[in-house]
Amino acid sequence: MGAEEENPDLTSPAGASQSPVSLPDGSVPVVPPLIPPPPVAPAFVVPPITPVPTAMPPPPPPALQVLRPPVPLPIRPPVLRPPAPRNGELEGSDSDSDEDDTEAAGSTGEYEISEESRQVRERQEKAMQDLMMKRRAAALAVPTNDKAVRARLRRLKEPMTLFGEREMERRDRLRMIMAKLDAEGQLETLMKAHEEEEAAASAAAAGDEMEEDTLQYPFFTEGSKALMEARRDIAKFSIARAALRLQRARRKRDDPDEDVDAEIDWALKQVESLSLDCSEIGDERPLLGCSFSRNGNLLATCSMSGVGKLWNMPQVNKFSSLKGHTERATDIVFSPVDDHLATASADRTAKLWNTDGTLLRSFDGHLERLARIAFHPSGKYLATTSFDKTWRLWDIESGEELLLQEGHSRSVYGIAFHPDGSLAGSCGLDALARVWDLRTGRSILAFEGHVKPVFGISFSPNGYHLATGGEDNTCRIWDLRKKQHFYTIPAHSNLISQVKYEPQEGYFLVTASYDMTAKVWSARDFKPVRTLSGHEAKITSLDIVGDGSCIATVSHDRTIKLWTSSNSVKEQAMDVD
Repeated sequence: MGAEEENPDLTSPAGASQSPVSLPDGSVPVVPPLIPPPPVAPAFVVPPITPVPTAMPPPPPPALQVLRPPVPLPIRPPVLRPPAPRNGELEGSDSDSDEDDTEAAGSTGEYEISEESRQVRERQEKAMQDLMMKRRAAALAVPTNDKAVRARLRRLKEPMTLFGEREMERRDRLRMIMAKLDAEGQLETLMKAHEEEEAAASAAAAGDEMEEDTLQYPFFTEGSKALMEARRDIAKFSIARAALRLQRARRKRDDPDEDVDAEIDWALKQVESLSLDCSEIGDERPLLGCSFSRNGNLLATCSMSGVGKLWNMPQVNKFSSLKGHTERATDIVFSPVDDHLATASADRTAKLWNTDGTLLRSFDGHLERLARIAFHPSGKYLATTSFDKTWRLWDIESGEELLLQEGHSRSVYGIAFHPDGSLAGSCGLDALARVWDLRTGRSILAFEGHVKPVFGISFSPNGYHLATGGEDNTCRIWDLRKKQHFYTIPAHSNLISQVKYEPQEGYFLVTASYDMTAKVWSARDFKPVRTLSGHEAKITSLDIVGDGSCIATVSHDRTIKLWTSSNSVKEQAMDVD
C-alpha cells in the first residue's frame, strides 16, 4: 500500500486520460519528464501483482502524445541458496524451479577433490583389492609340507625362501603369489604346464624319504684304536681289583676274628688325637694344591706362582722345584705306582714330572684353564678337568689324548677314579656329579642334589659310596648301589673346596673349606670327629697319607700344615726303641 501511495500512476490507469494544459497560441507545451525517486522496497517482501485492465484505452493521437517516464520493473527479492556442499556431501536446493536445479547441478562439477580425499579413496580401493585377494587366496589349495611349498615356489620362479622367513610365512607367501596369478588368469595355464614335473618331483621326494627312514646313523662317536685298547686294559685291571676288594669284604664279614666296628673305633680314636705338627711357608703366593707320594716320604705343593715344589717328610724340607708353567698351577698329584707326578695349570696344559724336577711330558689340548687332575689307579692314564666344559683322558706313555668327554653344561672342576679303576666321577659348576663307565664310555649316573657348583669329589674304598662337596657348604654322600642320595652333612659355613676319603679302608673322610678349617667325619654315621683349625685364610686343598696317620692342608695364607696323631707318634717312637 505504501508503494501505491507514493506512485499513484502505477495503480491508477485513469491518470493517463487527463487533458494537457494549452498555451495561448494553441500549442501544447512540452513538459519534461519527471523522474520520480526510486521506490524503496522492504527486504524479503514480494510486491503485489499489477491488476490487468479489462479494456485498453485507445492510443492518443501522435500530436497529443506526451513523453512519460518508464515504469520501473518490480524488484525481485534475492533467492537464498544453501552454502556450497563440502567434500563427500550431496548438494541440495530449496528452490523448486528448474533453473535452480540446473544451476545446482552445474555447480557440482566445478568443485575440485582435495589431495587428502584422493588419498583416502586410493586407500579404500587398495584395501578392497587386498580383501578380494585374500578371499581368493583363502579358496586356493596350498601344500602344507614345507618341502612341497619350496618346490612349488621354485616352479613358479619365485625365491624358495627369504631371509628370516619361517615355514608358515613361506606358505602364506606362496598363497598370495598363487592368488595374484589367479587374478591375472595365469594360474591354470602355469599349473597345467608343470603338472607332470610336480608328479615326478613328488615321486622323487617320496623315494628320498623312504631312504632316510631306512638309513640308520650311529648314536655314538667312534673312538680311536688306542682308546679301544685302553678300555680293554681298564676292564682287565678293574676286574682283578674288584675281585680283591670283594674277597677282602667277604673275609671281614665271615671271619669271626675280624671286628670291623673295633677297627673303625680305633681309626677314629687316632683321628681324634690329630694335632698341628708342622707349619711351613710353602711359597710367596697362595698355595692351591698338595699331594703325598705313595709311601708318604714326599709332599708336593703348587701355588699361584706356577711353580711346584717337593718337600721331604716329616721335616718338610724343600727337595726340588718344578718350573715350566706360564700361569698359576691349579693342582698337583703323585702317581700311585711310581714317583712321577703331574701338575695342572691355567695355561691350559698339564705336565708330567720326575721327582728331581725333570719335565717328562706335556699334555696340550684343552681350550680353557685346567682345574683338577687325577691318576688312574693303574698309573697308565691321567685325567684332567677344564673350564672348557670337558674332561680328558691321556695316555701317560705316549702323551696321546684318548678321550674327550663332554656331558657337563658348565665348567668341569673335580675328577676322581673308583678304587677298582672301572669308574670315573666328575663334578662341576653345573651342580652335578656324574659317574662314567670307563669300559664303555657311558654316563651311568647323574647325581642331582647340590644347589650350587660342586668342587670336590671322592670315591670311598668300600666301592659303593661317593662323597661330593660344593659351594652350598654341604657334603653329600651318594650310594652307587641304590643310585640315590644317602646322607647330607652340613659341614662348613663356607664353600667346600676339597673332599677326600681315607685311602686305605675309608673309615673317615676329610673336608676342606674356605671357612679356614678342615673337618674329619666318621664314615660310619657321618658324625664330626675332629676340626683342624689353624689356617688364617681359606683352605684350598688337602691330602691324606696312605695309612691315615697324617693329613696335609694348604691355604691362601701360603702355609703348609701337617696334622698328625699323637698316638702314631708314640708308636713310631716305640718302634725306634
